[in-house]
Amino acid sequence: MSKHYILLADCKDEIGITSLISTIIKETNSNIFHLDHYTDVQENENHLYLRIEFDKNDEVKSILEKELTTRNINFQIFDAEEKVKTAVLVSKEDHALSEIILRANRQEFPIEISCVISNHENNRKFVEDMGIPFHHVKVTKETKRESEDEISRISDSYGVDLLVLAKYMQILSEVFVERHHLKIINIHHSFLPSFIGANPYKQAYTRGVKLIGATSHYVTEDLDAGPIIEQDVVRVNHRYSAQDMKNTGRHVESQVLARAVQWHCEHKVIVNGNKTVVFT
Repeated sequence: MSKHYILLADCKDEIGITSLISTIIKETNSNIFHLDHYTDVQENENHLYLRIEFDKNDEVKSILEKELTTRNINFQIFDAEEKVKTAVLVSKEDHALSEIILRANRQEFPIEISCVISNHENNRKFVEDMGIPFHHVKVTKETKRESEDEISRISDSYGVDLLVLAKYMQILSEVFVERHHLKIINIHHSFLPSFIGANPYKQAYTRGVKLIGATSHYVTEDLDAGPIIEQDVVRVNHRYSAQDMKNTGRHVESQVLARAVQWHCEHKVIVNGNKTVVFT
């Protein structure tokens, strides 16, 4: 892991903001390793997005925090050495879960899987064989609120910063989503906004599509309508049954979710309203 800080910032675009930040970094004897800069040009007001990775020292962090706060710039400063503590939620299907666990085990991205939480038991052996705590939280229509409270309690006990829905086939309540605001990443098995809701592969098959895809997004109170982090597609044809599409789609889902989780944990995503800027 690099001994760097990562600054994510966004604000109304004004001349000199990038220069101001880079000058502070320079004057505190820090070196910039990566600088990504994007201006969203709008009719009324341009918006600036920044991601800067630079040498870690306490002086530069303190000065930046004070200066950016004074200027009303939205910002976060992360320690690149700190892994993001994550709870993975899953139901029965294991493809997205195994992709995240195996990539984390290979240290492909800065993530610490603190636990796996499931409303089914079938993935317990695989998870525990990988040395990860497994928690079964049964969900019924009558106990949904209590189940969500238990999921939050378990996550809090591990100090979790991110919840990954690796095919967790439960609709989360507005209360739960608000409690974990922009800290929940989902994988949806279609190329949103097409085929929202249940059975998207059946919908795609019925519609006769030639491309199927997957979308990873932050979860909001609007079902399948949160800020999109990553999407991808794969070509199909008239010979594909709905099950063939589902089988093919699993690979796309796994890859798209893994990339979204990686970029989030590498602090490459800035959310503004219902849109994201992703510095890849």
